[in-house]
Amino acid sequence: MSMTPHEAAIEPQADLPYTAAVARDTAAYYERVARVIPEIEWPVHAPYIAAINALKRERNAVILAHNYQTPEIFHCVTDFVGDSLGLARQAMESDADIIVLCGVHFMAETAKLLNPEKTVLISDLEAGCSLAASITGADVRLLRERYPGTPVVSYVNTSAEVKAETDICCTSSNAVEVVESLGVERVIFLPDEFLAHYVAGQTDVSIVSWKGRCEVHERFTAAELRELRQGHSDIVILAHPECPPDVIEEADFVGSTSAMIGYVGDKRPARVVMITECSMSDNVAVEFPEVDFVRPCNLCPHMKRITLPKILASLQTLTHAITIDADIVAPARRSVERMLELNRRARA
Repeated sequence: MSMTPHEAAIEPQADLPYTAAVARDTAAYYERVARVIPEIEWPVHAPYIAAINALKRERNAVILAHNYQTPEIFHCVTDFVGDSLGLARQAMESDADIIVLCGVHFMAETAKLLNPEKTVLISDLEAGCSLAASITGADVRLLRERYPGTPVVSYVNTSAEVKAETDICCTSSNAVEVVESLGVERVIFLPDEFLAHYVAGQTDVSIVSWKGRCEVHERFTAAELRELRQGHSDIVILAHPECPPDVIEEADFVGSTSAMIGYVGDKRPARVVMITECSMSDNVAVEFPEVDFVRPCNLCPHMKRITLPKILASLQTLTHAITIDADIVAPARRSVERMLELNRRARA
């Protein structure tokens, strides 16, 4: 099948040469990630790392990467890294003209909502999310009809269309705080049913949930965690609240990606497993070389669509630029800003 001119323009170019100059310019990056990237792979990554870092300076661009990006992206070309809440904050604080979001589509939309005057790019439009795909704005309107007067809290893992139908957004790190901030007896919480179940166990607020699931976290099982304990008697298990309830019950600690990183930094367990997307363990292992990370591997196929060649092509051609329908921008932005304002008050 032939490509359209637009598709041809963003096709990643052929491999760039690994020269002595590239080796020199990227040596410090490799020293940082040598524990998680085999030396034989570095000549493939290094030319793109050098080219991206040079071009983003020319473009006055910043690169934001989610914790689930691969180490060569996470540690070698990004200006800011973090979970969904952290990236939302950084998007607002940057004075760059261009934001390149290394994550999935709803994250790029959120960055655009908060930075309407800036160019926000995502290097692959197919980098989606099973949670965001599980619900539409029309679904939210039907829920409001079914539960009149009940406020809607939507996980940030939703489209701008859904955010526009929402009273306030949340992330996994502040979901309980957001729910309780509304001062009501019942809320509609969507779309992740497992996160909703976790939140319901942390609050007296009645939760009306939606049956969306993360295709990465829903695959973990309690039996897998028990097997890990049998093989490693000293292991500490950290789980993301998007996991099924029986997985949560088996875990030693439950929290967002940033909370899991904080736990490792504070506690420095001898051996740990992070029950979340596979690349995160590699990224955190770089920061804590004394910790032994056991790595169960459930990959997010959407996160893995973002690659160094695609990031370079995106910067070269300024594609794909995120656009949001004008009639939903204001209400969608309002639901995100309410979450951020709540978070600012809590930190003050």
